[in-house]
Amino acid sequence: MFENLTERLEDVFKQLRRRGKLSEADVDVALREVRLALLEADVHYSVAKSFIARIRERAIGAEVSKALNPGQQVIKIVNEELINTLGEPARINLSGQKPHVIMLVGLQGSGKTTTAGKLAKKLRSQGERVLLVAADPYRPAAIKQLQTLGERIDVPVFTKDHVTPPQLSAEALKYGQNGGYSVIIIDTAGRSQLDQILMDELQAINRNVKAVEILLVVDAMIGQEALHVAEGFRDAIAITGLVMAKMDGDSRGGAAISIRSVTGVPIKFLSTGESLDAMEAYDPSRLSSRILGMGDMIGLIEKAESAFDQKEAEKQAAKMMSGDFSLEDFLTQLKQIKKMGSMSQLLEMMPGSMGQMARNVNPHDAEQQMKQTEAIIFSMTSHERRNPEVLNASRRRRIARGSGTEVQDVNRLIKQFRDIKKLMKTFQKSGGRGLPRLFG
Repeated sequence: MFENLTERLEDVFKQLRRRGKLSEADVDVALREVRLALLEADVHYSVAKSFIARIRERAIGAEVSKALNPGQQVIKIVNEELINTLGEPARINLSGQKPHVIMLVGLQGSGKTTTAGKLAKKLRSQGERVLLVAADPYRPAAIKQLQTLGERIDVPVFTKDHVTPPQLSAEALKYGQNGGYSVIIIDTAGRSQLDQILMDELQAINRNVKAVEILLVVDAMIGQEALHVAEGFRDAIAITGLVMAKMDGDSRGGAAISIRSVTGVPIKFLSTGESLDAMEAYDPSRLSSRILGMGDMIGLIEKAESAFDQKEAEKQAAKMMSGDFSLEDFLTQLKQIKKMGSMSQLLEMMPGSMGQMARNVNPHDAEQQMKQTEAIIFSMTSHERRNPEVLNASRRRRIARGSGTEVQDVNRLIKQFRDIKKLMKTFQKSGGRGLPRLFG
């Protein structure tokens, strides 16, 4: 989402790093470019103006003039002020008497139902006993969609015909209390636009259930309109937090930077993909690192930890480091990588020069390459996967036919596999010396 903004800021930072000293004029030129980059990314003009003013005040003072590396110091200031703009991290409130009721509100199509499934899965993994409530009887298939999500994550869905959403929510609360549930997530109805009927219904639901959290799900793809939506809901109902949905989209992303400053409502979660695992707790420092092209190694590690089985990962790592691994092991690793999320998400989390290289990679091409690699390995027999040296010309032709690829594709994969084995053996012998600096 922040690709263009990241590239523009990286160009500005590159110029700053080249200068041994920074004059006031140098700072002004750099900040003019930063301001333009923010406005082009759809950051609200008042937020951009305030952001630039704070940076300028610090950048022309002693903090930078006395620094050993003035350019690097300005980048540090930009990072700190961006974190300040993005707001404090806010955690979901699960205090008080159980069950804790969470209402999800928002416009139609914002992603409430999918967010309900993601949040239910996240809380269930943290040991909560979760009940989903289908309180949207108006949108065709809304109830069915939530039931399907509930089945996928093994979370029950409460629903009832011929009752209003406020009545349904009250009955769901009683059911949750009697059933020993610790969290109840209510998926409320939306509208194509803000209206009083919708707000009256949401207020009636809340009177019946007294939600500890009212989370507004905002579609990050709608740009600055997201700010108006958030202000409209905030003025009508006491929303306690925001969920920025569709953060993996190709919009300019400025709403995510602006929304905390403009509305005063904290962001609590970012939804970053279609997968039910693709939701993360909001962390402004990590988001700032991504926007500024510094990557997010903590996020990458967390994704790896949730996707990889610890014992299996250690076993695979030991095999790889020794150079004693097969195409079957390679396939296992590919499956684990896919669990971590889309290639575009993983690439943007890479730091430093590796991140810059990653942004030159087309995520779609990388996804297709992974699928092709899987298809080729799936078309091999178990014996061939464990012993690639038996892959003669006729076997390779058979594998190419079976995977819908060309023999050259099969040859390329075998060569890459052999090169990796060779590299890992060299790495083990040299004790890790001589490898390129990927994170500089």
